[in-house]
Amino acid sequence: MEYNHILVVEDDKEILEGIKIYLKNQGYTVFGAANGLEGLEVIEKEEIHLAIVDLMMPKMDGITMTMKLREKHDFPVIMLTAKSEEIDKITGLNVGADDYVTKPFAPMELMARVNSQLRRYRKFMEALQGRTEVNKDNTLVVGGLELDEEKASVTVDGNPVKLTPLEFKVLALLMKYPGRVFSADELYERVWNEKAITTDTVMVHIRKIREKIERDPKNPRYLKVVWGVGYKIEA
Repeated sequence: MEYNHILVVEDDKEILEGIKIYLKNQGYTVFGAANGLEGLEVIEKEEIHLAIVDLMMPKMDGITMTMKLREKHDFPVIMLTAKSEEIDKITGLNVGADDYVTKPFAPMELMARVNSQLRRYRKFMEALQGRTEVNKDNTLVVGGLELDEEKASVTVDGNPVKLTPLEFKVLALLMKYPGRVFSADELYERVWNEKAITTDTVMVHIRKIREKIERDPKNPRYLKVVWGVGYKIEA
């Protein structure tokens, strides 16, 4: 299956048309919307594999839209933000955005992030749909925490946990090396496959993972912070 349907939600018509042209030139099927409400309507009608969502829009902003789509959908969301929207950018990551690009941006930077996110999403979905052969050796176990890389599934004490593709990759990396401390920079570079400029994204994903796998996120059993150093899965 091809994962090439992209939704662009942007109230600036020039920016919207510009992004659509670049994406279409890359071979993607592109849908456009001028605000969050229109974006959600497109998602209900079309099969979308990735959304590029502007942060500030009339009628419904990008944060609200992302919160609502995350109730049903796991596809990647890249948020477009302005430099002055630093706090809002973190909020966007908190509610489920996978990445962000700051305006003004080079078209090739956005294309690289789109391609990267879709590669991860494709691998995640293919594993989830059982296209690869199941192998017990691909199940990582730490206490009651189990992660099956082939099935792209996670359970805690036998109860299934729903992670986004990036959360899954972060947890898988940590579980492969229980007890080892990974810096935020190293996690970013190994999971996002690019040089770390900011580690805000890592911090947000770590917190979201902890909320999903820990009975008491404030007193975690598995995912620990080593202050001033990084993060680890307790051996």
